[in-house]
Amino acid sequence: MVRKAHRLLEKRFGPLDPPRRLDPVEELILTVLSQNTSDVNRDRAYASLTERFRSWQEVLDAPTEEVADAIRPGGLANTKAPRIQAILRAIDDREGRVDLGFLHRMSDLEVREYLRTLPGVGPKTAACVLAFSLERPALPVDTHVYRTAVRLGWVPERTTVERAHEVMEQLVPPAIRVTMHVGLIRLGRQVCKPGRPRCEECPLQEFCPTAPVVLSGAWEKRVASRKTSG
Repeated sequence: MVRKAHRLLEKRFGPLDPPRRLDPVEELILTVLSQNTSDVNRDRAYASLTERFRSWQEVLDAPTEEVADAIRPGGLANTKAPRIQAILRAIDDREGRVDLGFLHRMSDLEVREYLRTLPGVGPKTAACVLAFSLERPALPVDTHVYRTAVRLGWVPERTTVERAHEVMEQLVPPAIRVTMHVGLIRLGRQVCKPGRPRCEECPLQEFCPTAPVVLSGAWEKRVASRKTSG
């Protein structure tokens, strides 16, 4: 079923190419900037940051207010700026410079363990570095992937995000994990949206347990019942 879902996502959305490959530190910072914002605003913030500062060492040494000002297009600048500097500081303290090139020589498990010890780095961020920077078979679970996986019945409801990463990587074969991530994000953004999903146009409708509920009209009743009980 998972491989068939992958084929159907490719058929619907075209090649499921991952984002451009970045250096591990770049991917870390880009992932922090992506939190609670759009890809467009994330990219604007990243471009502004790298135009303002010539190196990650300069970002680390700069006043936090200047870093926040540079990344303001991405939103939550006053929260993300100290988080970025904390990550850079931890790397610099451990390695003597802001460089994670050595991750290429480590196993997937070692990379995850190292990254998870950095301040504010959770399972999604670690998986993004593995998948998009190191080209390893990881499947980052963001809000879109989590929502679609739960509705497909691949991840039980109320599963923690950390556990969801484990479940998805056990379910999805290594060779298609990265492209499945891309496909589920596209599905979540365009079809399986928050609120009422567009099951009538979903390429995975045939084996999705949520689709019959939505298409029968029972979805609206369920949502109304939850609002009343809440």
